[in-house]
Amino acid sequence: MPANADNPAGFAEAPHYHGHRERLRERFRDAGPDALSDYELLEMVLFRALPRRDVKPLAKSLIGRFGSFAEVVHAPDARLREISGLGESAIIELKLIAATASRVAKGQLKQRTVLSSWAAVIDYCRTSMAFADKEQFRILFLDKRNQLIADELQQVGTVDHTPVYPREVVKRALELSATSIIMVHNHPSGDPTPSRADILMTQNIIEIAKPLGISVHDHIIVGKNGHASLKGLRLI
Repeated sequence: MPANADNPAGFAEAPHYHGHRERLRERFRDAGPDALSDYELLEMVLFRALPRRDVKPLAKSLIGRFGSFAEVVHAPDARLREISGLGESAIIELKLIAATASRVAKGQLKQRTVLSSWAAVIDYCRTSMAFADKEQFRILFLDKRNQLIADELQQVGTVDHTPVYPREVVKRALELSATSIIMVHNHPSGDPTPSRADILMTQNIIEIAKPLGISVHDHIIVGKNGHASLKGLRLI
């Protein structure tokens, strides 16, 4: 092929998507992340893992399959592996984003008095659990100043059930010298409406904990479609 001014001899022409990548980076830098759609933000995450591919079709496919940026990065590894063209390095990049979001939210929560930072509590719980494909039950253990002592994942169950043992919950609170707890679990269905079993289990824990000087501040249920507070709903 003869050389020309645009493609000097000995130099391969840059792939068409290189210009697209640079334009996305410029828009992100100049206008911020809100100027990008979910699939465009996902493209930027995939740039590093897939440097020699046009990742726009893959990003659109992921959003089409899972629904949103948040649902993609929190999707189970097994389901991500079902996507053609998405290798292990790209999956690690996605999981790194999810882990980073959770770590940042947890750091913000640790820096504050929990009950005066309810928005931070909700943000952390939703970031950590709302998109999980199985039910998880975790507890935030607090001291007498309502500072976070520990955040522990107690149980992981099936898609719609997590076994919770009230005496084990209270026992762990005593071991940590916690004076209060906040219970959190997710509904993989996306609907955070508390079930009758959720309410009864919470009441059972309250009855066991109260004589031992441990209060249950709340039981929060999170899902893709929002969150519910049993205390806010006056169910406890």
